[in-house]
Amino acid sequence: MTDRVHSYTRVVGAIIIPFLVAAFVLLYPLAETTDRLFAWTIRPPITAMLLGSAYAGGIVFFAHVVRPNRWHAVRHGFPAVLLFATLLAVATFLHWDRFHFGHLSFIVWVTLYVTTPFLVLAAMIVNRGEDSGAVEQQDAVLPGWVRILLALIGICSLAVGLVLFVAPQLAIAVWAWPLTPLTARVCGAILTLPGMVNLWMLGDARWSAFRQIFQAQLVALALMLLALLLRGGELLWSRPSAALLVWGLVGSFVVYAALYVWAERRRLRT
Repeated sequence: MTDRVHSYTRVVGAIIIPFLVAAFVLLYPLAETTDRLFAWTIRPPITAMLLGSAYAGGIVFFAHVVRPNRWHAVRHGFPAVLLFATLLAVATFLHWDRFHFGHLSFIVWVTLYVTTPFLVLAAMIVNRGEDSGAVEQQDAVLPGWVRILLALIGICSLAVGLVLFVAPQLAIAVWAWPLTPLTARVCGAILTLPGMVNLWMLGDARWSAFRQIFQAQLVALALMLLALLLRGGELLWSRPSAALLVWGLVGSFVVYAALYVWAERRRLRT
């Protein structure tokens, strides 16, 4: 067990990153132009910015995959990416009529989400057995209560995300801003990302196994909060979910940032 990231996995990451960068640019700073530039029209723009934030986190994650690294440091992010990509592929075919047929971004979107689940699954298979589970010389061990707390948060996020995906009409009636069945499913897929990552904490106490993934999640959360600040007028403040979403994201960012600083101090003291 060498704990190495195989060349195939690095190549997959290198292929994915440019698409994530392009999608982030189209969805975050150009959120109001999806009717002309993106694979489908996303309204209101805050939904586009939410998806763009997730892609920004993906850029950070796959940058760690591509650079010289250890497999266990990125391993737990791959099941989350696999589920996310699979859900978006399913959503694409369920709402085929909502897309801009023939547009370059549509062709890229379909190609990406038809192939990515298989590419990511293959990377997981290629790298299987590389992680021995050993604690690094300079590492921190996360206490059980911290891992259980974050796993519970992850279970809630995963459950809500899957409900949004399976029953989008429920989300449309109560979500913090207007959704369509397609955008409800996209929001659900986004919520599964931290859920899938945090679940692995139940079986892995090494901070090094989550440190780089948390960097990606903090970037995504920071951009989501900025989107709420810039697009707060699009929220339906009469709905309780608006305040719950805002405070949930603020709380998540504070908890994740505090954990990151605390764990890094413990790591550097070892």
